[in-house]
Amino acid sequence: MNIASGLDFVPVTAMAMGKPDTVYPVLLSDEKEAVLIDAGYPGRLEDLIAGLANAGISEQLLTTVILSHQDIDHIGGMPGLLQHLSHPVSVLAHELEKPYIQGEQRLIKITDEVLAGIDHMFPPEVPEQWRKAFKAMLESPPRANVHRTIKGGDELPYGGGIVVIDTPGHTPGHISFYHMPSRTLIACDALVVTDGKLSLPAPELAADYGQAVRTLRSLSAFDINRVVCYHGGMYDAGDANERIAELAAAADYE
Repeated sequence: MNIASGLDFVPVTAMAMGKPDTVYPVLLSDEKEAVLIDAGYPGRLEDLIAGLANAGISEQLLTTVILSHQDIDHIGGMPGLLQHLSHPVSVLAHELEKPYIQGEQRLIKITDEVLAGIDHMFPPEVPEQWRKAFKAMLESPPRANVHRTIKGGDELPYGGGIVVIDTPGHTPGHISFYHMPSRTLIACDALVVTDGKLSLPAPELAADYGQAVRTLRSLSAFDINRVVCYHGGMYDAGDANERIAELAAAADYE
């Protein structure tokens, strides 16, 4: 699913809380290499492979995966993808996210309270076998070695050039990206698209919601033509900077 030259969606769909949910990893590419931003849900390798094929990208060109943060729907596809590929792949992430992605620390949102309340999270029609499998995944989540850390302000050559943006709040080391050639903000989980509208993510999904709102102000430094979000896809209404400024000002989190 093409976004702009050198920029494609790689949709990944899985069952989440008893219903299908699609997330949108992003593929950066040129004639020499391809880079995937985030890896989708566990067990959906076929979606990643199909996304590469639909973008006309050979698996052999995929040299790097950048993980925007530690949440399972972003890191879940990593083990299967790395096992599938026949060549080494570099994994990049923020320093604050590295120990969680590598499994050295428990994911910050998987608390004892969350694990104890798993059975109450699901609709009654969700099978017991699926509940048990989900709890087992939370207790022992997917992991991957991070080969290199990146931070806000870093400029990376992928897909014609991206700037790394520190957007903490959703998790402490959450990062977003600005694709310079197309003026596209790859927001990851800093923003969502709901019913075609650019919006703030749900407060309960953030490690620090106030910080997540405040960090949007830093995006005013970029001339944004469109926004692509991990949840909801593309926002292309032509008023991205204005809409983000509205969202940053909408809540009083000083």
